[in-house]
Amino acid sequence: MDRNDYALNDTSNITSPTLIYYRDIILANTERTIEMAGGADRLWPHVKSHKTAEMVCMQINMGITRFKCATIAEAEMTAKAGGALYIMLAYPLVGPNISRFVRLASDFTQTVFYAIGDDFRQLGILSDEAEKTGIKIDVLIDVDAGMHRTGVPLDKLEKFYECACAIKNITLKGLHCYDGHLHDNDFNVRKAKTEEIDREVLKIQESLQRKGFDCGLLVMGGTPTFPCRAKKDNMYLSPGTCFIGDWGYYKKFPDMAFKPGAAVLSRVVSHPTENTFTIDLGSKGIASDPVGERGIIAGMEDATSLFQSEEHWVFSLPEGQELPDIGSDCYVIPAHVCPTSALYPQIIIAESGKINGEWQVSARNRRINY
Repeated sequence: MDRNDYALNDTSNITSPTLIYYRDIILANTERTIEMAGGADRLWPHVKSHKTAEMVCMQINMGITRFKCATIAEAEMTAKAGGALYIMLAYPLVGPNISRFVRLASDFTQTVFYAIGDDFRQLGILSDEAEKTGIKIDVLIDVDAGMHRTGVPLDKLEKFYECACAIKNITLKGLHCYDGHLHDNDFNVRKAKTEEIDREVLKIQESLQRKGFDCGLLVMGGTPTFPCRAKKDNMYLSPGTCFIGDWGYYKKFPDMAFKPGAAVLSRVVSHPTENTFTIDLGSKGIASDPVGERGIIAGMEDATSLFQSEEHWVFSLPEGQELPDIGSDCYVIPAHVCPTSALYPQIIIAESGKINGEWQVSARNRRINY
């Protein structure tokens, strides 16, 4: 990565480590995503990557009105950012989260909320809570497309859907199908696997509709597979990471080539040996998942990560190569931007080398008001 794309003109008053979003890159990534999808109205992006109302507002201004959330705090943040939106909480509702969700849906009447579910008992509790509030809740049945994390298996999906339609106070609207297990580097391999899932899902949808059930809404996939479905107009596409971009996806999916739009400003704090240096970016400042490379220093691709502690990260350089000065800036592109963003209460916004704002990561907390 070119360091000039990420370096700020003046960092003298910025403490490190600090997370920076590059607005021009994020805008370009968003415009490209909209173009690839065939329009903003085809997208149902995930907000977990950034957890900021400012990013939601930016996307609303670009024509996106549907959003996916992982927590009730994210759903509340998103509802407050807009008006007549469509918000899906793409996480199973259990325990107190059921009543929290129902209260949220009943208070924000301009917004259409969707829950997902894969368990009759929990959907029944959701129905009971909705009845107490005097509303009905729209629901998408969660589909296990092969990730085996949540969802109803494909071979049991049609029967489950039919039975769930009998539950009072919820209204089934369609299917939510996340295929996060599809991470093949080769686009053609990834597309073939996506097609296999889609054939099964569309066949089940057609059968349910033929029987008179409402199953018109399909929310499919994530960032790696949304290009595979870009030309299908019978489903919504649900990418998340590509809008911000990170090193992991940039390296793994060359067919998409979304430029990373985030970096963690850090500084060199020590030269432990003649060919090693330490920066002030430990595991508390950058995501430690997935296993392997946690980030890359822009313009220092020869630097090899040796080990990381809570507040330190030690790198080595090839013998004879000059070490960066102690106190000098390093711009680390995270391998995984989503959990990295959640580590910071604020994100500095930069454009053309200058700071032009700050976004609050308001939904990093599990609870805002509800």
